Amino acid sequence: MLQRSLRGLAIGIALGVLVLANAALVAQERPRKPQPRPHGERVAVPLESVRVDDGDTFEIVWAPADTEIVRILGIDTPETKHPDHGLPRDQEYGPEARAFARGAVAFAQKVELRRSDTLDPYGRTLGYVFLDELNYSVAVVAAHLAYESVSHYGDNGFPEEAKAVLAAAQVAGTPPFEPPHVFRRKMREEASGAGKK
Repeated sequence: MLQRSLRGLAIGIALGVLVLANAALVAQERPRKPQPRPHGERVAVPLESVRVDDGDTFEIVWAPADTEIVRILGIDTPETKHPDHGLPRDQEYGPEARAFARGAVAFAQKVELRRSDTLDPYGRTLGYVFLDELNYSVAVVAAHLAYESVSHYGDNGFPEEAKAVLAAAQVAGTPPFEPPHVFRRKMREEASGAGKK
């Protein structure tokens, strides 16, 4: 009887592990939609149309009813407060990363965007931003205000840009803050714990 119970428990645990592994794979393989805007080549962006949300997300206002949200490739910067997105407070160095981005855009004479051929799972443009020919992702990594994300997500079809980000990260070393994905997970856990009380 005990042996049968243990066998049933082992089967139940194995099934649970398979379900969790499958859920993780499904989350990683969220379908991406194709990029409807011109992609692959650099596109000139009017300076006055660029708004900085945080260190790795810019908005480009092409027209009053046409704002493109750009999730910048190759980097993950510390988070800034976005209560609507489950981030009730700034991550350490989040405001500094946003200030760096704002300063970089403010002093640029020329902005270009090179879009990937797909959107991210949230419908945002994935792309590299160039400020006066400089890859912004390389600059923010070199400033020690971003983790590189190429190792996790690959080159997204831009091997030269990704290689430059990896090289900058190797020189810069580990940033002085916890990885942003760890901070986001903590915020989700705190929010779900608060909902249970």
